[in-house]
Amino acid sequence: MAIERTFSMIKPDATARNLTGAITQMLEEAGLRVVASRRVWMSQRQAEAFYAVHKERPFFGELTEFMSSGPTVVQVLEGENAIAKNREVMGATNPADAAEGTIRKRFANSIGENSVHGSDAPETAAEEIAFWFAGCDVVG
Repeated sequence: MAIERTFSMIKPDATARNLTGAITQMLEEAGLRVVASRRVWMSQRQAEAFYAVHKERPFFGELTEFMSSGPTVVQVLEGENAIAKNREVMGATNPADAAEGTIRKRFANSIGENSVHGSDAPETAAEEIAFWFAGCDVVG
């Protein structure tokens, strides 16, 4: 098994409900280690840049408006197969389809307000980590 790093974000719907600790605890209990973390309130411009891959999708405006509506917690997680493990702990994007015991099943309000974001591939993880953290910010 490979030790890798991935990006994780606790979204505004979850931070507004003070779920940062509960979500982080679920990630840690799954064997992931937080090696960088900070609370940010992204601007509309930052949200548009971070989610640029979705620029042509019909939900882009709603997504970026939501993501800039309140604080988020951005994190770098480390562990064996961290990308797959994080996605497993998060659960399906649509909380109705998420497995019992996952973050989205427990905490998501809707498919749009689904409490967390996580990288889907090593390349995406590297890009998303670099968007929010300088190399010296990530300590393991």
